[in-house]
Amino acid sequence: MRQQQSNNDSRLRQIKLWLIQVLDTDDYQLVPASSDASFRRYFRVMIEDETLILMDAPPAQEDTRPFISIASYMLENGINVPKISAYDLAVGFLLLSDFGNRAYLDELNEQSADPLYKAAIDSLIAMQLMPVDTIRLPEYNSALLQQEMSLFPEWFLDKHLSIAAPIFLTEMFQLLINSALEQPQVFVHRDYHSRNLMHTPDNSPGIIDFQDAVVGPISYDLVSLLRDCYIEWPDEKVEQWVNYYYDKAIENKILSKDVSIQQLTKWFDFMGLQRHIKVLGIFARLNYRDGKSNYMNDLPLTLRYVRKISAKYPEFSELNSFLQQQEKIAAI
Repeated sequence: MRQQQSNNDSRLRQIKLWLIQVLDTDDYQLVPASSDASFRRYFRVMIEDETLILMDAPPAQEDTRPFISIASYMLENGINVPKISAYDLAVGFLLLSDFGNRAYLDELNEQSADPLYKAAIDSLIAMQLMPVDTIRLPEYNSALLQQEMSLFPEWFLDKHLSIAAPIFLTEMFQLLINSALEQPQVFVHRDYHSRNLMHTPDNSPGIIDFQDAVVGPISYDLVSLLRDCYIEWPDEKVEQWVNYYYDKAIENKILSKDVSIQQLTKWFDFMGLQRHIKVLGIFARLNYRDGKSNYMNDLPLTLRYVRKISAKYPEFSELNSFLQQQEKIAAI
């Protein structure tokens, strides 16, 4: 712990010296803004009547080049992401425009939810209209989908609960992979949810944390948004928003008219199951490997989504039975 603190203090000194260079003044204030599930952390820089965000991304753990290239690409396509005013790849510092501190998660309530989610879906449509052949992005292919789901048996079942992985997972994972790959492939933010959407005065939402973007299934960001691991909505609300997305996607020719709302809903459900299985593993890994225990508080909601979809489709009856029969899982 002392060594970690020493490293952080050393980087803080570097940050202050770098800011003096890029701002051409030492007359600024620096306060912690937030951290995330990676090794990145953020500071708010206050200078005169302006605020900026400093991203601290240690090069040994974080590659800032994808963030920079994707941010430029999204801005060129009219998406509301932070503007980069300065960066240094060698030390892992970026200076960004500030979207404030009103995350969707803190703003959402029964009255605000409908306009906020419709604005987020409008932005999602705009992202999916971006031409993915003009930027080099990884593909959300079979290997990556499989790798993600393998976190579930490794970290959630084995490490967290000491439960052996059931044999049926292999076949079930392949079913989810097939569903993902048969969908139209578009730009995927990959973490499009209430903590990464900022309620801004203009052109809301402001979109952050997009550096892991890929080309992948059309339903991925939609289910990340509407079956968020940090906030839950009634099924009828989710259905209304899926229908809103469907109409917009058809109108903008992102979806063919041959794709029914029933087909989109099935893709949405299967994609959500893939994502939530993965996230159970990620939350457990964040706890045991990275010492970030607060994510364990979000296991029950994530698991509730898995239970709900495994009970809805006969294809997942084995998973549903497994979740009910394992006392350690049933107790979560």
